Amino acid sequence: MQLLEDRILKDGKILSGNVLKVDSFINHQMDVAFISELCKEFYRLYKESNVTKIITIEASGIGIACLAAQQFNVPMVFAKKSKTSNISNDFYCCEVESYTHNTTNKVIISKEFINPDDRVLLIDDFLANGKALLGLKTLVEMAGATVVGAGIVIEKGFQPGGELLRKNGLRVESLAIIKSMSVEDGISFI
Repeated sequence: MQLLEDRILKDGKILSGNVLKVDSFINHQMDVAFISELCKEFYRLYKESNVTKIITIEASGIGIACLAAQQFNVPMVFAKKSKTSNISNDFYCCEVESYTHNTTNKVIISKEFINPDDRVLLIDDFLANGKALLGLKTLVEMAGATVVGAGIVIEKGFQPGGELLRKNGLRVESLAIIKSMSVEDGISFI
C-alpha cells in the first residue's frame, strides 16, 4: 500500500536489531485518520469473509484493531498478557513469544467472548517471527471458531513469520512488506 510505504519512509526510524520505529504514527502516538485509511484496506481485502469478530493481542495492536472492527461493524477482542481479577477462570490460554520484548507470555481470552460460530480476523501492527499470530490462531481454534485470515500493517519480509504463517494455511494480508532495512541503506519494500 503506497500510502503506508510513503509514511514509513517519511516518519519511520530504523534502529539496530532490525527494529523499525513507527511509534510517531502507528503504535505509540496514533494518527487515527491515517490508521482509519489502513483499516479501510483491511475491510476491502476481507469484506467477503463474513468476519464476525476482530482479535488482536495487547497492546500495540489494540488501537488498529478497534478501527478495523469499526469498518466491519463487529466487536474487537484483545488477548490479555496476564489474568486480571475481573476475568473469570473460564478462559482460553496459550504461550506466545514476543519478538519485540524477547519474552514469553501466557495470553488469554475469556471464553465468553469467542464462540464456535465466530469468523475471526486477526489484526496486528507488525509481523516478524509470527509467534503472536500463531498464538492467537491457537486461541481461536480452541474455541472452535474459524480464523479467516490476518491483517498486518507492516510485515518484515526478511524474517520468517510471514512464510511460517502462510505454510500453516493462514491467509496473511500485509499492507507493507519490508524486503530489507538497515541504517546505512534505508528500507526497501517487496
